[in-house]
Amino acid sequence: MAETSPFDRITVEVGTMNGQPCIRGLRLTLRRVLEALSTYDSREELRADYPELEDEDIRQALAYAAAMLADETVEIP
Repeated sequence: MAETSPFDRITVEVGTMNGQPCIRGLRLTLRRVLEALSTYDSREELRADYPELEDEDIRQALAYAAAMLADETVEIP
């Protein structure tokens, strides 16, 4: 069985958004998702403006940010 990344929805592509981590190859950076989470009163309001976001996208964005703060190196395939 192949090992899956805990961040399989996080993509980093040099040609997309200057290589910033994004959600599923979309032009939606993790930074924008985190900023939006801090701005909107509820996830329902967030989803109204970002309908492409799924619960797992949000969970992985938060987990990835926490991993970065823990000074861990996170490899994205």
